Amino acid sequence: MKYFCFLIFACFSIVASAQMGNDGGEVYLKGDRIEAQFQGGGIEKFQEFVKGNFNYSKVKKTGKMVAAFTIDVDGSVKNIKLVEYIDAESAAEMIRVLNLCPKWEPAKRGGKPISIEIKYPMVFKRT
Repeated sequence: MKYFCFLIFACFSIVASAQMGNDGGEVYLKGDRIEAQFQGGGIEKFQEFVKGNFNYSKVKKTGKMVAAFTIDVDGSVKNIKLVEYIDAESAAEMIRVLNLCPKWEPAKRGGKPISIEIKYPMVFKRT
């Protein structure tokens, strides 16, 4: 069986559009937003969670996957979708892992929780 090396874009930023829950869908692109936190850390903690739960034997070839999901005002991971994927089996595995995800500390604007969308890329290479 071929082994895959898991690489995550270490320097990617959380590309997100944030919306105030009760503000008529107004989109904020700049300002006093505080990013969502995962288990007391940032995206690095989330990467550890994914690495620890992802079954790499489900990935059969080299390629890139990009998952998009919403962190809701209560910290729940919702609206999971794959923007880019390698094949159905690896896509199903990524969705499974995201469904296992515990709640995040939601992003905030003006001290109030807001929903944000995160795009999370993963690259798989043969070693």
